[in-house]
Amino acid sequence: MVIINDVGPRDGLQSQDKILDVNDRVQLIRAVVAAGINNVEVGAFVSPKAVPAMASTDRVLAQISDLKSVTKTVLIPNLRGYELAKAAGAKRVAMVLYATDGMSVKNVNMTAAEAEASAKSICALAANDGISAAVYIAVSFGCPFDGAVDPTHVGDLVTQYYDYGVEQIVLADTIGAANPKQVSDTVAPIIAKHGGAKIACHFHDTRAMGLANVYAAYSAGVTQFDASIGGLGGCPFAPGATGNVATEDVVMMFAQMGVETGIDLEALLKASDLAIELTGTTNGGRARAWLNRQYQYS
Repeated sequence: MVIINDVGPRDGLQSQDKILDVNDRVQLIRAVVAAGINNVEVGAFVSPKAVPAMASTDRVLAQISDLKSVTKTVLIPNLRGYELAKAAGAKRVAMVLYATDGMSVKNVNMTAAEAEASAKSICALAANDGISAAVYIAVSFGCPFDGAVDPTHVGDLVTQYYDYGVEQIVLADTIGAANPKQVSDTVAPIIAKHGGAKIACHFHDTRAMGLANVYAAYSAGVTQFDASIGGLGGCPFAPGATGNVATEDVVMMFAQMGVETGIDLEALLKASDLAIELTGTTNGGRARAWLNRQYQYS
Protein backbone atom coordinates (compact mmCIF):
# COMPACT_ATOMS: atom_id res chain seq x y z
CA MET A 1 0.00 0.00 0.00
CA VAL A 2 1.12 3.55 -0.76
CA ILE A 3 0.53 6.40 1.70
CA ILE A 4 -0.21 9.85 0.28
CA ASN A 5 0.34 12.99 2.35
CA ASP A 6 -1.57 15.88 0.79
CA VAL A 7 0.45 19.08 1.16
CA GLY A 8 -1.95 21.33 -0.74
CA PRO A 9 -3.33 23.14 2.34
CA ARG A 10 0.20 24.28 3.25
CA ASP A 11 2.82 23.92 0.52
CA GLY A 12 0.16 24.33 -2.12
CA LEU A 13 -1.35 27.52 -0.76
CA GLN A 14 1.74 29.35 0.47
CA SER A 15 2.70 30.70 -2.95
CA GLN A 16 -0.77 31.51 -4.32
CA ASP A 17 -1.60 35.10 -5.17
CA LYS A 18 -4.98 34.74 -3.49
CA ILE A 19 -4.84 34.39 0.29
CA LEU A 20 -7.52 32.02 1.53
CA ASP A 21 -9.21 32.69 4.84
CA VAL A 22 -9.30 30.13 7.63
CA ASN A 23 -12.73 28.80 6.69
CA ASP A 24 -11.65 28.18 3.09
CA ARG A 25 -8.49 26.41 4.23
CA VAL A 26 -10.52 24.21 6.56
CA GLN A 27 -12.98 23.46 3.76
CA LEU A 28 -10.12 22.30 1.52
CA ILE A 29 -8.68 20.10 4.25
CA ARG A 30 -12.05 18.49 4.90
CA ALA A 31 -12.51 17.85 1.17
CA VAL A 32 -9.27 15.89 0.82
CA VAL A 33 -9.99 13.99 4.03
CA ALA A 34 -13.45 13.10 2.70
CA ALA A 35 -11.71 11.44 -0.24
CA GLY A 36 -9.90 9.08 2.11
CA ILE A 37 -6.62 10.93 2.65
CA ASN A 38 -5.52 10.43 6.25
CA ASN A 39 -2.30 12.45 6.13
CA VAL A 40 -2.49 16.20 5.49
CA GLU A 41 -0.05 19.09 5.86
CA VAL A 42 -2.53 21.56 7.30
CA GLY A 43 -0.50 24.73 7.78
CA ALA A 44 2.66 26.36 9.07
CA PHE A 45 3.76 28.37 12.08
CA VAL A 46 5.84 30.89 10.18
CA SER A 47 5.97 34.67 10.10
CA PRO A 48 2.68 35.95 8.64
CA LYS A 49 4.68 38.81 7.11
CA ALA A 50 6.88 36.36 5.20
CA VAL A 51 4.11 33.88 4.32
CA PRO A 52 0.73 35.58 4.81
CA ALA A 53 -1.15 32.56 3.45
CA MET A 54 -0.24 30.61 6.59
CA ALA A 55 -1.45 33.13 9.16
CA SER A 56 -3.82 31.76 11.83
CA THR A 57 -2.77 28.12 11.49
CA ASP A 58 -3.69 27.77 15.16
CA ARG A 59 -7.29 28.52 14.22
CA VAL A 60 -7.15 25.98 11.41
CA LEU A 61 -6.00 23.31 13.85
CA ALA A 62 -8.76 24.22 16.27
CA GLN A 63 -11.42 23.89 13.57
CA ILE A 64 -10.26 20.43 12.47
CA SER A 65 -9.73 19.00 15.96
CA ASP A 66 -12.58 16.58 15.32
CA LEU A 67 -10.56 14.79 12.59
CA LYS A 68 -9.10 12.38 15.10
CA SER A 69 -7.93 9.72 12.64
CA VAL A 70 -6.06 12.19 10.43
CA THR A 71 -2.33 12.81 10.84
CA LYS A 72 -2.14 16.60 10.74
CA THR A 73 1.34 18.00 10.09
CA VAL A 74 2.41 21.62 10.53
CA LEU A 75 5.61 23.13 9.20
CA ILE A 76 7.88 24.96 11.63
CA PRO A 77 10.98 27.00 10.69
CA ASN A 78 12.58 27.40 14.11
CA LEU A 79 12.17 27.10 17.89
CA ARG A 80 9.60 29.89 18.01
CA GLY A 81 7.54 28.06 15.41
CA TYR A 82 7.80 24.87 17.44
CA GLU A 83 6.58 26.63 20.58
CA LEU A 84 3.59 28.08 18.72
CA ALA A 85 2.77 24.68 17.21
CA LYS A 86 2.96 22.99 20.60
CA ALA A 87 0.74 25.66 22.18
CA ALA A 88 -1.83 25.11 19.41
CA GLY A 89 -1.95 21.39 20.13
CA ALA A 90 -0.02 20.14 17.11
CA LYS A 91 1.00 16.49 17.35
CA ARG A 92 3.31 16.35 14.33
CA VAL A 93 5.77 18.94 13.06
CA ALA A 94 7.93 19.11 9.97
CA MET A 95 11.20 20.98 9.55
CA VAL A 96 13.10 21.81 6.39
CA LEU A 97 16.81 21.04 6.18
CA TYR A 98 18.97 21.53 3.12
CA ALA A 99 21.20 19.57 0.79
CA THR A 100 23.02 22.80 -0.16
CA ASP A 101 24.24 25.94 1.58
CA GLY A 102 22.94 28.13 -1.24
CA MET A 103 19.32 27.18 -0.66
CA SER A 104 19.67 27.27 3.11
CA VAL A 105 21.13 30.75 3.18
CA LYS A 106 18.52 32.04 0.74
CA ASN A 107 15.62 30.46 2.63
CA VAL A 108 16.55 30.88 6.30
CA ASN A 109 19.76 32.94 6.27
CA MET A 110 21.74 30.07 7.81
CA THR A 111 24.18 27.54 6.44
CA ALA A 112 22.88 24.00 6.02
CA ALA A 113 24.91 22.94 9.09
CA GLU A 114 23.44 25.75 11.21
CA ALA A 115 19.90 24.81 10.16
CA GLU A 116 20.66 21.20 11.02
CA ALA A 117 21.88 22.10 14.51
CA SER A 118 18.67 24.02 15.17
CA ALA A 119 16.53 21.13 13.94
CA LYS A 120 18.43 18.63 16.08
CA SER A 121 17.66 20.56 19.25
CA ILE A 122 13.97 20.87 18.26
CA CYS A 123 13.80 17.12 17.61
CA ALA A 124 15.01 16.50 21.15
CA LEU A 125 12.33 18.82 22.54
CA ALA A 126 9.64 17.19 20.42
CA ALA A 127 10.62 13.71 21.62
CA ASN A 128 10.33 14.90 25.21
CA ASP A 129 6.95 16.54 24.50
CA GLY A 130 5.49 13.51 22.72
CA ILE A 131 5.32 15.32 19.38
CA SER A 132 6.45 13.42 16.30
CA ALA A 133 8.85 15.13 13.89
CA ALA A 134 9.65 14.85 10.21
CA VAL A 135 12.52 16.47 8.36
CA TYR A 136 12.58 17.49 4.72
CA ILE A 137 15.86 17.57 2.83
CA ALA A 138 15.18 20.42 0.42
CA VAL A 139 16.80 20.48 -3.04
CA SER A 140 17.78 16.81 -2.72
CA PHE A 141 18.01 16.50 -6.51
CA GLY A 142 19.16 19.92 -7.63
CA CYS A 143 19.52 23.47 -6.32
CA PRO A 144 18.76 26.75 -8.12
CA PHE A 145 21.80 28.34 -6.48
CA ASP A 146 24.40 25.55 -6.14
CA GLY A 147 23.44 23.32 -9.04
CA ALA A 148 23.64 19.52 -9.08
CA VAL A 149 23.50 17.59 -5.81
CA ASP A 150 25.60 14.45 -5.25
CA PRO A 151 23.37 11.45 -4.37
CA THR A 152 26.05 10.27 -1.93
CA HIS A 153 25.75 13.53 -0.02
CA VAL A 154 21.99 13.09 0.27
CA GLY A 155 22.52 9.54 1.54
CA ASP A 156 24.96 10.79 4.15
CA LEU A 157 22.44 13.37 5.35
CA VAL A 158 19.75 10.70 5.69
CA THR A 159 22.07 8.56 7.82
CA GLN A 160 22.81 11.60 9.98
CA TYR A 161 19.15 12.50 10.48
CA TYR A 162 18.20 8.94 11.38
CA ASP A 163 20.11 9.50 14.62
CA TYR A 164 17.73 12.33 15.53
CA GLY A 165 14.90 9.88 16.13
CA VAL A 166 12.64 11.51 13.54
CA GLU A 167 9.52 9.74 12.33
CA GLN A 168 10.15 10.47 8.67
CA ILE A 169 12.79 11.85 6.30
CA VAL A 170 11.42 13.36 3.10
CA LEU A 171 13.61 13.76 0.03
CA ALA A 172 12.29 16.91 -1.62
CA ASP A 173 12.70 17.86 -5.26
CA THR A 174 12.04 21.48 -4.37
CA ILE A 175 12.37 22.95 -7.87
CA GLY A 176 11.40 19.91 -9.95
CA ALA A 177 14.94 19.30 -11.16
CA ALA A 178 14.99 15.50 -10.86
CA ASN A 179 14.78 12.87 -13.56
CA PRO A 180 13.78 9.22 -12.98
CA LYS A 181 17.31 7.80 -13.26
CA GLN A 182 18.61 10.36 -10.79
CA VAL A 183 15.77 9.53 -8.41
CA SER A 184 16.60 5.83 -8.61
CA ASP A 185 20.33 6.46 -8.16
CA THR A 186 19.64 8.59 -5.07
CA VAL A 187 16.86 6.59 -3.44
CA ALA A 188 17.88 2.97 -4.05
CA PRO A 189 21.05 3.06 -1.89
CA ILE A 190 19.13 4.81 0.92
CA ILE A 191 16.41 2.15 0.90
CA ALA A 192 19.02 -0.61 0.75
CA LYS A 193 20.74 0.80 3.84
CA HIS A 194 17.78 1.95 5.94
CA GLY A 195 14.67 0.29 4.53
CA GLY A 196 11.64 2.28 3.44
CA ALA A 197 9.73 2.73 6.69
CA LYS A 198 10.94 6.30 7.32
CA ILE A 199 11.63 7.48 3.77
CA ALA A 200 9.21 9.59 1.72
CA CYS A 201 9.55 11.66 -1.46
CA HIS A 202 8.19 15.06 -2.48
CA PHE A 203 8.21 15.91 -6.18
CA HIS A 204 7.36 19.00 -8.17
CA ASP A 205 6.22 18.84 -11.79
CA THR A 206 8.28 21.72 -13.18
CA ARG A 207 9.67 19.69 -16.11
CA ALA A 208 6.66 17.39 -16.58
CA MET A 209 8.51 14.52 -14.87
CA GLY A 210 6.66 14.49 -11.56
CA LEU A 211 4.76 11.25 -12.10
CA ALA A 212 7.76 9.54 -13.70
CA ASN A 213 9.81 10.44 -10.63
CA VAL A 214 7.11 9.11 -8.29
CA TYR A 215 7.19 5.84 -10.21
CA ALA A 216 11.00 5.68 -10.10
CA ALA A 217 10.98 6.21 -6.34
CA TYR A 218 8.23 3.61 -5.88
CA SER A 219 10.20 1.11 -7.96
CA ALA A 220 13.20 1.78 -5.70
CA GLY A 221 11.14 0.95 -2.60
CA VAL A 222 9.50 4.20 -1.47
CA THR A 223 5.84 3.83 -0.41
CA GLN A 224 5.19 7.28 1.09
CA PHE A 225 4.72 10.35 -1.08
CA ASP A 226 3.72 13.98 -0.77
CA ALA A 227 1.31 15.28 -3.39
CA SER A 228 -0.83 18.40 -3.66
CA ILE A 229 -4.50 18.57 -4.50
CA GLY A 230 -5.01 20.14 -7.91
CA GLY A 231 -1.24 20.42 -8.38
CA LEU A 232 -1.14 23.49 -6.13
CA GLY A 233 2.28 24.61 -5.00
CA GLY A 234 5.67 26.08 -5.59
CA CYS A 235 8.26 27.44 -3.20
CA PRO A 236 8.22 31.27 -2.93
CA PHE A 237 11.94 31.20 -2.07
CA ALA A 238 13.10 28.90 -4.90
CA PRO A 239 13.25 30.42 -8.40
CA GLY A 240 11.64 28.16 -10.98
CA ALA A 241 9.66 26.01 -8.54
CA THR A 242 6.21 25.33 -9.93
CA GLY A 243 3.39 23.21 -8.59
CA ASN A 244 3.71 19.92 -6.77
CA VAL A 245 2.75 16.73 -8.51
CA ALA A 246 -1.05 16.58 -8.33
CA THR A 247 -2.59 14.22 -5.81
CA GLU A 248 -5.25 13.08 -8.28
CA ASP A 249 -2.59 12.19 -10.87
CA VAL A 250 -0.57 10.18 -8.35
CA VAL A 251 -3.64 8.33 -7.08
CA MET A 252 -4.78 7.62 -10.65
CA MET A 253 -1.39 6.17 -11.58
CA PHE A 254 -1.28 3.86 -8.58
CA ALA A 255 -4.90 2.81 -9.12
CA GLN A 256 -4.14 1.82 -12.71
CA MET A 257 -1.10 -0.09 -11.49
CA GLY A 258 -3.25 -1.98 -9.00
CA VAL A 259 -1.53 -0.38 -6.01
CA GLU A 260 -3.84 0.42 -3.10
CA THR A 261 -3.94 3.94 -1.63
CA GLY A 262 -7.29 3.83 0.19
CA ILE A 263 -8.34 7.01 -1.64
CA ASP A 264 -11.60 7.53 -3.54
CA LEU A 265 -10.56 9.07 -6.85
CA GLU A 266 -14.00 10.44 -7.71
CA ALA A 267 -14.21 12.21 -4.33
CA LEU A 268 -10.65 13.43 -4.85
CA LEU A 269 -11.69 15.09 -8.11
CA LYS A 270 -14.32 17.01 -6.17
CA ALA A 271 -11.58 18.22 -3.82
CA SER A 272 -9.55 19.24 -6.86
CA ASP A 273 -12.55 21.17 -8.20
CA LEU A 274 -12.72 22.97 -4.86
CA ALA A 275 -9.01 23.84 -4.98
CA ILE A 276 -9.55 25.36 -8.44
CA GLU A 277 -12.61 27.27 -7.26
CA LEU A 278 -11.00 28.62 -4.11
CA THR A 279 -7.68 29.71 -5.62
CA GLY A 280 -8.73 30.66 -9.14
CA THR A 281 -5.22 29.83 -10.34
CA THR A 282 -4.53 26.11 -10.46
CA ASN A 283 -5.81 24.03 -13.37
CA GLY A 284 -5.87 20.66 -11.60
CA GLY A 285 -3.80 17.60 -12.43
CA ARG A 286 -2.53 16.70 -15.88
CA ALA A 287 -5.08 13.89 -16.18
CA ARG A 288 -7.98 16.09 -15.12
CA ALA A 289 -9.86 16.17 -18.44
CA TRP A 290 -9.53 12.41 -18.94
CA LEU A 291 -10.55 11.61 -15.37
CA ASN A 292 -13.58 13.87 -15.57
CA ARG A 293 -14.73 12.03 -18.70
CA GLN A 294 -14.37 8.65 -16.97
CA TYR A 295 -16.61 9.64 -14.10
CA GLN A 296 -19.02 11.62 -16.24
CA TYR A 297 -19.75 8.64 -18.48
CA SER A 298 -19.35 5.78 -16.00
